Amino acid sequence: MNAKIIESSLLLNEAIEMSKKPGLRERKFARTRLKLTQALARRLEQSSLEEVVVRDLCDDVEVSEATFFNYFPRKLDLLDYYTQLWMLELGWRCQNSEAQGVAAIGVSFDFMAASLQTQSGVMGEMIARQALLREKLKPIEIGLAERQIAYPDCDGIETLPVGGVDKAWLLALEQAIRSGELPANSHIPTIMVGLAAIFYGVPLVLRQGNLAAISSTYAQQLVVFWAGIRAASQGSA
Repeated sequence: MNAKIIESSLLLNEAIEMSKKPGLRERKFARTRLKLTQALARRLEQSSLEEVVVRDLCDDVEVSEATFFNYFPRKLDLLDYYTQLWMLELGWRCQNSEAQGVAAIGVSFDFMAASLQTQSGVMGEMIARQALLREKLKPIEIGLAERQIAYPDCDGIETLPVGGVDKAWLLALEQAIRSGELPANSHIPTIMVGLAAIFYGVPLVLRQGNLAAISSTYAQQLVVFWAGIRAASQGSA
């Protein structure tokens, strides 16, 4: 191969690799946002979102209140950012699981159950926030540095689009219908509503009384749900 072509190819590869390495300013920005997110999650294990004071979050992370508001105009925006980070990981887990179709949807419920076990406070506030929203959250930009720092072991998460759990469900449902796991006449919008009702409803019912039962209750509810979807689809055939 021509030496100039080799040199150009090496320079191009080097440029590509450099583009994958965020600069110092971007990494600092990412670390501060992520630290604020972690501080919020810790505080919400003891207090409600309404009780959490921005000044205390700033003290935890050692930044000024002015810096906080440069990153997040409101506490709710910090919670929304946490939600989108969590949804990003959920999407990655579903996409990189060996499970397909209905089983892939089960992965998202397993992740929700595990998250509720380890950080019930912030997850509870996230669910409450979803209930109060009148429209879907607008995507918050999650930069390359944030993805690499927050999820260093999640290969491919750097390019994964930010989206809600419904995106992961939609792909899995389409796959389940194509494979014959679900009837061809399955009504996807109806299924999505039912899944959301279980996904958010079970934690609301069990969160204060029996948090440990969420995983098994999810499994039971999904068995009944899928049986009902198949029966309804056969009845309308």
